[in-house]
Amino acid sequence: MEGRRPVSDADTIVALSSGAPPAGVAVIRISGPRTSAVLEYLSISGPAPRRLTLAELRAAGQLVDTGLVAWMPGPHSFTGEDTAELQVHGSPAVVRTLLRSIAALPGVRLAEAGEFTRRAFLNGKLDLTEVEGLGDLIAAETETQRQQAVARLGGGLSGMISGWRETLLEARAEIEARLDFSDEGDVSDAVPPRVLAAVERLAAELREAVDSVGRGRIVREGLRVALAGPPNVGKSSLLNALSKSDLAIVSDEPGTTRDVREVALDLGGRLVVLVDMAGLRSTESRAEAEGVRRAEAEIARADLVLWLMAPDVDLRDPPVQTPLWTVGTKSDLGAVRARYVLSVEQNVGVDELLAALAEFAGEAAGAGAPALLSRERDLQALHGAQAAVDRFLSDGATDEIAAEHLRQASLALERLLGRIDTEQVLDRLFAGFCIGK
Repeated sequence: MEGRRPVSDADTIVALSSGAPPAGVAVIRISGPRTSAVLEYLSISGPAPRRLTLAELRAAGQLVDTGLVAWMPGPHSFTGEDTAELQVHGSPAVVRTLLRSIAALPGVRLAEAGEFTRRAFLNGKLDLTEVEGLGDLIAAETETQRQQAVARLGGGLSGMISGWRETLLEARAEIEARLDFSDEGDVSDAVPPRVLAAVERLAAELREAVDSVGRGRIVREGLRVALAGPPNVGKSSLLNALSKSDLAIVSDEPGTTRDVREVALDLGGRLVVLVDMAGLRSTESRAEAEGVRRAEAEIARADLVLWLMAPDVDLRDPPVQTPLWTVGTKSDLGAVRARYVLSVEQNVGVDELLAALAEFAGEAAGAGAPALLSRERDLQALHGAQAAVDRFLSDGATDEIAAEHLRQASLALERLLGRIDTEQVLDRLFAGFCIGK
């Protein structure tokens, strides 16, 4: 944009970190080398570090508001830089005046999306898995999502990966030492059994971690339940009944629903995403045909398909999909053989289906603490490490190639932590953060 100052990591940044005003309280965050100069400009002098100080905030000598100031000198701050937070009244005028006046100071600018967290990563305060945990925590809607995000943010996954890397480093050190002294007669060609046993245990742990990604994904993104079937079978009515709302248009006219509609439910602390879609049939309508194509795509990616059947609609064979439950709707009009039978009109069987969905979601997410691994990026890194470790075990462990296999496994795990090849990952990740975080 014309007239905009170039963005630099050396700038001091400022942003509103709380919700949009008006509100009872607004939090304005400042971070960077000129943070103390910003406080001086606001006529705030000598606040005690990491203590809340009541102060009058002045811009150009005029009183703007009275609020609380938190001063956190680096490196002991969220970003690792000098940081301050202003807790002021959540008036649009107060917030606007403070942001405009602070951002107009030399070396100070408005922060970009996720820039405070990005600086925390660049300054070693968070690794990439912890950054992702922070983003998940901000977006968490259910209790299990909160638990998963807090554990990831708290370094649970980082600690697990560090243990794996330590095993790889010890094995590499043993092999590379043998390569260095291979010309001495007392050096055995075989790697000690304890080293091989440790790598075999690591291989088993990586396989278990790969298997857990699907469960973790269901916790983070929700269990996707597709409501599928022919037109006019009662999908939209069932969506409204399960969500206890009138979100979907209900009509006797076939083909009313032509797009995909999602409704999120919190069932026992677990996120379940109901997906309503077009009825499956052949049609000459291009708009409806596109709806059918999207419906088939949603069925393919669903974690569970509810195949709806009704006594007043011709039966159609369900897709070859596992798991799939048959649901007989409109039981007030007649009987249909199905796993679950219900009538939205008479409110019969709806609660039983909801209870079954809650139980299925719990089983899909797994017992105990939610899985920490939940992203496609996690899965790719684990597959890379697992493949390298498997090659080490199958190819033998007495030459440079074996050491290279272990190095490749370590690199895959380091990518997961964000220690190498991170720039594109960072750009995508922080673009999803709000301004001020």
